Parts: sequence; structure tokens; C-alpha cells
Amino acid sequence: MRDFQIITDTNSDLPKEYVIEKGLLQVPQYTLLQGVTYEGAEGIDPADFYNKKKAGEEPQSQAINPAVTEEKFREALDAGKDVLYISFASTLSGSYNTAAMTAQNLSEEYPDAKIITVDTLAASVAEGLLVMKAVELKEEGKSIEEVSEWLEDNKLHVAMTLTVDDLHHLQRGGRISKTTAIVGSIINIKPLLKVTAEGKLEAAGSVRGRKKSIATLVSQMESNMTEEWKPLNTTIAIAHANCPDEVASLAQTIKEKFGINNVMINDINPSIGVHAGPGAILIAYFGKER
Repeated sequence: MRDFQIITDTNSDLPKEYVIEKGLLQVPQYTLLQGVTYEGAEGIDPADFYNKKKAGEEPQSQAINPAVTEEKFREALDAGKDVLYISFASTLSGSYNTAAMTAQNLSEEYPDAKIITVDTLAASVAEGLLVMKAVELKEEGKSIEEVSEWLEDNKLHVAMTLTVDDLHHLQRGGRISKTTAIVGSIINIKPLLKVTAEGKLEAAGSVRGRKKSIATLVSQMESNMTEEWKPLNTTIAIAHANCPDEVASLAQTIKEKFGINNVMINDINPSIGVHAGPGAILIAYFGKER
């Protein structure tokens, strides 16, 4: 069986150590801040990025670059490997379409190679969990077809819920009205959002107060993680925008409540943090629905 290379984008928010250990290739998403373009989370400290955003800077996110995408694909193909590309949601970025077009173009040049692209319809560590599952299946000896089929069959069961600390970042991104942001901030409303089965970011409720919003992340996970899906949850993933103490406490709560010892914590990379803003916390796991 021909070997294959797993490639993903930096919006999967996987820890750098994991990417290196598992031999993954990553295509960077970009962030433009103060006239400087950053690749993924490289070259900018997450805390510094979120502090700048909190101070009023307005960074912009940019999709993957076609030339860089082709370069990563060729790296694998020239090594005699097939390619499995696992992508950030096509509904939230043009990145998947870039990867799909690259795959189509290169398939003519490498007719003996298999190049498969998977649109996760997910973001951040929810996308990352699917990448981790693909790695696990590959290590078990599964073929590229078997792995991609598993991803397509199960991707709508990776749930992601998030809460944000400042409504104004959602307002700037067009997610809520300016009036809603102002009124919500005055009465301390904290929204909860989710990525749906259609890959869209939608409201999943709202509560008053930061502590309650974080607690609601856990209660929603508890109701969605039915017995059928518990075996897949060997790892729960948390990503955050410069609030390490709160997510450390959240991770401990998850360990105690669900008996899951492996809780992966990573920063929300700037390309996603542009929209979520400082103080955002998201949690990803496998459940009965998104």
C-alpha cells in the first residue's frame, strides 16, 4: 500500500509539537497586522496579538496562498506519497477551494498519485480533532481511502462551541448588530456560538456573566456527548484567546466531570482570533450532533 501524507492548514490550531512529532505538513493561513503579514501563529506572540486587538487594532485574515499550497502538495508527491488534505471549513474561507483546485491541477501531472481533499466544515481545534483522528487511523494501517471515508462519515459529529468575552468583535465581523453589542455589553450578556453541520457560525444561546458562559460550554457538551460517542473522546480540545487561567480551570473541570485525562489546550491562532477577539474560549469534542 502506497504511503500518504496528511496535510492541513494552520487554522486547525494543533500544537506545534504535535505537528512535528506526527510529521504533518501545514499550509499557513495569514494575518495582516500593522502592515506585517504573519503565517499562522509564527512570528507573533498570541498574547501580544490579542493585547493589540484589545487596544483597538483591526487585523485582517487571509486565506491560504495557492503557490504555497502547491509547494506543500509537491513536497509529498515528489517523495512518492499520496496526499490527504484536511481543510478549514469552505463556508468560512476560500482555502478549501484553493486546495481542491490545486489537487485537480496536480492530478494531471501526477496521474498515479491519489490526492484527496476533505472539507471538514469545521474550524480551530474541531478541525484539529479530525486531523488527529486521521493520524491515528493512518498509524493503525488504514489506507488513504479508508481514512478519508471515515472523515466524511464522522465530520458532522465533531462539535465545537465557543463563548466570547467582548461582543464588539462579533459586531465588527458582522455577526451581530451594533445595538445588540452595546446593549449586551451593558447587561453583561455572553453569547455562545457553534459551527453548524452546514459549517456556519450560529448562535447557541446566551447567558449573563463570564463564569456562567464557561460553565454552559461544559453543560452543553454533557448533553451532546451521548454514550455512543464517548469512546471517540479520548481527547477533548480547548482553544483560547489569551485566557490561560480560565482554560486551565475548564480543563480540570472536564477531567473531573467526564473522566477524560487528555485535554489538549492551544491558542486560537490570529487568523481565527481576528474574528473571535481576546477572551474567546472554544471547546471541541465528538457528539451526537453539532
